[in-house]
Amino acid sequence: MADAIVAGATGRHALALRCRRITDSGWFSTVVFTAILANAAVLGLETYAGLVTRWHDLLNLAEHGFLTVFAAELALRALAHADRPGDFFRDPWNLFDLAVVLLAVLPVTRDNATALRLLRLARVLRAARFLPQLRVIIVAVGKSLPGTVSFVLVGALLLYVYAMVGWVFFADADPEHYGSIGRAALTLFLLMTLDGLGDAVRAGLEISRWSILYFASYVLLSSFVLVNLLIGVVIQSLEEAHRSEARRERSAAASPQDDGAQDDTALVHERIAAARAALDDLEEQLAARRPGARN
Repeated sequence: MADAIVAGATGRHALALRCRRITDSGWFSTVVFTAILANAAVLGLETYAGLVTRWHDLLNLAEHGFLTVFAAELALRALAHADRPGDFFRDPWNLFDLAVVLLAVLPVTRDNATALRLLRLARVLRAARFLPQLRVIIVAVGKSLPGTVSFVLVGALLLYVYAMVGWVFFADADPEHYGSIGRAALTLFLLMTLDGLGDAVRAGLEISRWSILYFASYVLLSSFVLVNLLIGVVIQSLEEAHRSEARRERSAAASPQDDGAQDDTALVHERIAAARAALDDLEEQLAARRPGARN
């Protein structure tokens, strides 16, 4: 029993090691990246109705070919974690690839042309896996989402307060822009980009000289303070993404050492099993030599 367990663990490790050497090689990344670019080119060609009509069978064959290549890539990456299956599902890129490939072969998705096109377009995003700088930006965008949500909430609160103030003071004189809370919020949202600020200030000065304080404070808070806060959130997320990428590269560099340690562990298990078998043989020989033992 112990020999079977050790043999199974050794076989899985050997298989994972061979597949890992393939997936970590430069030629493998080049082939997959080339397939992603070719898939993107084919998607672009399919936007021309004349080409689709003329080369329908060829384009359909190319689609099945790309799906086969991506499925084979996913299978190799999964086998590269045969000795540690949980590590495969801890990588977000593996989960993304798995979702893209599996959803593309489901009957529900294949019968929906729009969903199928979106899934095929999602394959292009997989190019980020092979471009470290683009991967850092995508990770940074994901890390900045919590801060962005807080920014949106603060911005919505500021917009609501100033819209109410604008409705109170300018609704009667300028109902087109401040006649309701919705119109006032839309006007101020456009002013947040500083588009038409000069016309808005001149119109406000015709109503009251004190309106300059209203517009100046709003522009200061919305266009300068809030925008700088958002930039700070993005920069912090980029720094965190760079640190995560650096840790990932260090882990990848340390993986050959881990493989060596696992080889030593497997060798130790084999020697333990051999020692147990030798002890069993020795006990049988000693039992056979005892007085009164049957020959």
